[in-house]
Formats: sequence, structure tokens, C-alpha cells
Amino acid sequence: MQAKKLPGYVAGMTWGWTGIRGTWNTPEAVHSMKEMKNSLGVNWTAIALGALQDTAQSTEIHFEEEPTVTDAEVRWAIHEAKSLGLHVCLKPVVNCADGTWRAHINFFDMDVPCEPKWSDWFASYTRFMLHYAVIAEETGCEMLCIGCEMVQTDRREQEWRQLIQEVRKVYSGLITYNCDKYQENQIKWWDAVDIISSSGYYPVGTWEEQLSRIEPVVQKHGKPFFLMEAGCPSRTGSSQIPNNWGLPGTPSEDEQVEYYNQMFQSCGRQDWVSGFMLWDWPAVLYKPETAAVNDDYCPYAKKAAQVIRGYYDAKTQLLEGGQA
Repeated sequence: MQAKKLPGYVAGMTWGWTGIRGTWNTPEAVHSMKEMKNSLGVNWTAIALGALQDTAQSTEIHFEEEPTVTDAEVRWAIHEAKSLGLHVCLKPVVNCADGTWRAHINFFDMDVPCEPKWSDWFASYTRFMLHYAVIAEETGCEMLCIGCEMVQTDRREQEWRQLIQEVRKVYSGLITYNCDKYQENQIKWWDAVDIISSSGYYPVGTWEEQLSRIEPVVQKHGKPFFLMEAGCPSRTGSSQIPNNWGLPGTPSEDEQVEYYNQMFQSCGRQDWVSGFMLWDWPAVLYKPETAAVNDDYCPYAKKAAQVIRGYYDAKTQLLEGGQA
């Protein structure tokens, strides 16, 4: 397959997670997306929504039911982002209603009577993904993310290849898969997607080591690479475990700033890292005057927003100003 190119550097931010019905297509959501664009200088956004299956061993995904946003809300969010001049990656994600992380969705490798089966789950997942692939095509999304951090499913190579073939029948844009941290060199089917992407929640001080591990994977497949998720809560201790959103600690904008500075410095030295879709920016923002006590990932009205804006401005001016 001939490699497809990204349209410039990905200076992105994830918007709207988890996509709770009724929180999009509101004045608050309009305000949120405009603030994201204006304060960070992004040129991409991942419109991220979650759908539920009951448990990690359930085989039916309830994507047309509450709390998942409606199709009308999804189309509104894409249109709103495009009206601001943003490229859009549509990112439908499956979560487990009982709170189990999606990475643990798993079944027996061999079909066993009276037990849930991979074939049943992938049939439901395919219906789920094709539904949003059609929306992505109709609304002109430049990219579709076909899965996120589904570690136990990653070994099901043939099912993923078949899913990608089905998606390509209805969607003509770029296709990526968002593997989990540390899994970049475990995926055997990177050749089937257009873009390699991963969740870059790597501890501060380890970025050089992780990038050295990831680079051979990118070189082997000759595909563009970017970090589909990356970021750190503004909370003490979070720079060491940035993927742990529930880590106890006190609010700390400085710790978030230090994390972003180190991540950008390390990644900025690697020309094969094509950008970031940072995590994350909610549809309903907290009040800016409360930013100092907000200890979540969102950088709105925090010191990290200036760091992000500065890095994105410099990258896009350099790469899209004549070298991209």
C-alpha cells in the first residue's frame, strides 16, 4: 500500500471526551472549542466519544444508547471544528460500563461453546466502527481512529485487518490505530493502517529511551507517526505516572509545565514524530479563575497552555512555512 501523508504537522488536542449525550451542541461546547483553538493554536482536533459494553467479556456495544452522544451531536462537533479551520480525526472509543479499562477486553483464543467469542465481539465492533466511518466520510473528517488502547485485542491480527478492509469500503481518509503506551512494537498489522499512533504517557525522564524503542518500528513500516494521546495532569506526582488520572496529589501547574517541556524537547529533536493530539479538552470547561485548583489534564487557563502554544506555533511555522 502506498503511504499516505499527513497534511502538515499535527498540532492537536483531543476534544469532548467522553461524549456524554446533551453536552455537545450547546453554548458551553461552542465556547470550549473556540477557547481550545484560540489559546493553544491547534490545527487538528480529535473528536472523541465513548460507547459502552457492559463488561470486558461482553460482546455487544451499545453505541446508539445513552450516555453516548447522538449522531447529530457528532456531526455538529465536526462541523464546528471545521468552521474554526481545524483538521478533524473522529475517534470513537469503547469503554466498559463496569469501569474495567478497555485494554482488558478479552476472550478465549479458541471458540468454546457457551463462552463469549471473539467473532461475536468483532462483529459488534465492526458495526460500531462502520457507523462512525460513514459519518467521518460524509462530514469530511481527514482521519479516523479505529481503536484506542485495546491491548488484549491487538493480537487478533486477522480480525483487525478485516475490519480495516471493511472501513476502507466506506471511508476514504487516513486511518490510524491508537495503541497503548509500550505497545508500539507489539502490533503486527501496522502495514494495514495509514498512520502509526500511540498513547505517549511516558514518565518524565524516560522519553529518550522510549523514542529510541519506537523509532525502528516507524522506520520498518515507513508510515507517519504521531502521539494520538499525550499529556499530564497538573498534579504532584503525575509526571512520574502521567496515565494515572486518579493519582493522589495536590494541584501543581509547575509539574504539568515541566512534563510538557521535557516531552516537547525530546520529541522535537526527532523529525519522524509528526505531532501530538494532546489529552484532553472537555466540552464544558471549568471557570478560568479556578484553573489553579483544577488538577486534571486540561491545560485551559494554566501555565501549560502557554508552553503548548509556543511549541505548536514554532513547529507549524517551521514545518508548514516552507519545509513540509
